[in-house]
Amino acid sequence: MDTGPVEALQIRQRLEALEEGLSPHAARSSRSLGRQVPEEPSPLRTEYQRDRDRIIHTNAFRRLKHKTQVFLAPSGDHYVTRLTHTLEVAQVGRTIARALNLNEDLVEAMCYGHDLGHTPFGHLGEETLDQVYPQGFTHSAHSLRIVELLAKDGEGLNLTAEVRQGIISHSKPRGDFLDIKLEESLTLEAQILRLADSVAYLNHDIADAVRAGMLKVEDLPQQANQVLGATHAERANSLITAIVQESWPASGLAEEQVGGKPVIGMDPEARDAMMELREYMFQNIYLPLGKTKQSEVGREVVKLLYHHFVENAEEIPPPYFTPGRDPERASVDYVAGMTDHYAIRQAERLQPGITQDAFHDMPLD
Repeated sequence: MDTGPVEALQIRQRLEALEEGLSPHAARSSRSLGRQVPEEPSPLRTEYQRDRDRIIHTNAFRRLKHKTQVFLAPSGDHYVTRLTHTLEVAQVGRTIARALNLNEDLVEAMCYGHDLGHTPFGHLGEETLDQVYPQGFTHSAHSLRIVELLAKDGEGLNLTAEVRQGIISHSKPRGDFLDIKLEESLTLEAQILRLADSVAYLNHDIADAVRAGMLKVEDLPQQANQVLGATHAERANSLITAIVQESWPASGLAEEQVGGKPVIGMDPEARDAMMELREYMFQNIYLPLGKTKQSEVGREVVKLLYHHFVENAEEIPPPYFTPGRDPERASVDYVAGMTDHYAIRQAERLQPGITQDAFHDMPLD
């Protein structure tokens, strides 16, 4: 298609010029470290905008709507899924980036891609694949594998280095992850993703736990409720504001600039409250949910599928498996890509009754 008239409008160049007005600490698409395979620039979009669009159009992104966030294969319409979580992370991330005069497009792209590699049944599926696959498994590494190798029928998306860095670096251990020294090369936008992810899941997981009758807001740590607020909106606003205030030197607009590269952090009082809430959720929601009948069945489903497809790799469709490929790697790639419901249907096909009515609200035909 002839794009000559569009190119003459120099739309991308105008967008790149707008980026020059960002913080001196912001990443700029015109100065990206580039793609693994060089490409002609788009006449309409910056490099980070192209990455965002490529991620949204993947099958892996679409499948997030049927993947567990915390509650397994929920039958209720209003529980958070991995897709709605991703959208909330992007919304929080964009708000922080815009407030700090950083690159909103880069934040949005990496937010959309950060959880593409999540397994069925959330973190318990991830833990199970990590146990059975000799090379180990993490969803962040698998998200990167999807965009580099598996997406687009095995071609990969050829994303920029900055978006790939944000995807692989977003995971956080239990505890005060803000106390961990970050790599010097990590962009401020990638640091925003790390915090936006936590703000989003902490808030919506509380809402889902209340919806499920597992806790009441007044059960949450009193100090955290006082500092952050007792509603979803108050809590989100408090945390986002605390991030922006503590990270203001990153905007390039602070009257007194600190020495060295600024970092994305959080006001100490809000930080302590968030970590207290996060630990409370581990003790009272995340860990107990991992001991339910549904969780045990979910683990058995993932184990069954992994071992079956290792032994019957010819049943794995491309691009996950082609003759000559490692059956174990192909099985991990295939099973990790399944939605909760598809994994359950496949397991029931292989071993009828394996779900033991644990997912009785879900049609299996």
